[in-house]
Amino acid sequence: MKKIIGSVVILLIAILAGYYAFIYYVPYSEGVRSGELIKISNKGVLVKTWEGEISQGISGAQIFTFSVLDKDKEVIENLKKYQGQYVKLDYVERYDTFFWLGDTKYFITKVNKEKSPHFNK
Repeated sequence: MKKIIGSVVILLIAILAGYYAFIYYVPYSEGVRSGELIKISNKGVLVKTWEGEISQGISGAQIFTFSVLDKDKEVIENLKKYQGQYVKLDYVERYDTFFWLGDTKYFITKVNKEKSPHFNK
């Protein structure tokens, strides 16, 4: 009986580890989005995550929400620096997320400041 319970516990741990590895390491898609950076914040009660938004239109009707992993310090600093400016974001979309990683399935990997196509100065 102890062998069966031990086998079941090991099997459950292996399944959970596989699920976590799949969600964390296998991207659903990768891409680039650009727009005006309107929000970057560190939010949460028990677990703080970095969340942000860019506006992808003149009227702000299309908002792209994203998360940033804590390990991406350079991305977080650049987002803080470019607040209110037009940026281009490289992202990875995952199949799902865990609450300690972020609120969205979109995770920013790189940020660049760009010239706004709406306001040619």
